[in-house]
Amino acid sequence: MKKKPLILVTNDDGITAPGLRTLIEVMKTIGEVVVVAPDSPQSAMGHAITINSTLYVEAVHIDTGDQKEYSCSGTPADCVKLAVKQLLGRRPDICVSGINHGSNSSINVIYSGTMSAALEAGIEGIPAVGFSLCDYKWTANFEACKSYVKTIVENVLEHGLPNGVVLNVNIPNLAKDDIKGIRVSRQAKANWEEEFDKRKNPQGRDYYWLTGKFVNLDNGEDTDEWALEHGYVSVVPVQFDLTAHHCIQNLNSWNLNELKKKYL
Repeated sequence: MKKKPLILVTNDDGITAPGLRTLIEVMKTIGEVVVVAPDSPQSAMGHAITINSTLYVEAVHIDTGDQKEYSCSGTPADCVKLAVKQLLGRRPDICVSGINHGSNSSINVIYSGTMSAALEAGIEGIPAVGFSLCDYKWTANFEACKSYVKTIVENVLEHGLPNGVVLNVNIPNLAKDDIKGIRVSRQAKANWEEEFDKRKNPQGRDYYWLTGKFVNLDNGEDTDEWALEHGYVSVVPVQFDLTAHHCIQNLNSWNLNELKKKYL
């Protein structure tokens, strides 16, 4: 009998988040599930790891089922590190992160704790996918996500992923019948135009709230933002090698060693 795949499940919204509970439900139809997730929300933590304080892990069981669940005091990246190095009895066949409450398309991928957990798994050589629903509400309806999550995970298990590549999957906030399908996309060129709302506390000390608006600067029809706007699930392959390979030849033309002599 074929052994069930071992699936590591994590997120950044915390172990009680409805999106995570939905992901667990779907993964239990595919394989053996072990959950290692933060004990509190860790959104926008990026690839932060804990190095100046202790980490705690507690076995918990929030929903019915035979999945193993652990609550971790650290970040999403911490959760994956601990799972792989300490908690799992064998190497996971795949790591899935999410389902995030809110979009992680375009520039959001670099801030995302959801995607950093997936990237950490990728660093370990484990196929990984981060899932996000474009609805920030805690009460978001994840029903339409289920079939797409299952399809993508089953395909990754069957086909694998290139070394160093993980998938960033964003799902539009639409009813299931209104989603047109899946589009493999590229990351849109977009960013946040940010401002800080300056206020004073009752003691007269200044404090700040980060605000801003999202601006899509990319008119391409092959981007994740275009796909989401037109009712498609976007799948973007991303990598943790941040080298701008196309710039290497140009930098090598700078005569950097000669400039060093000039300023010594």
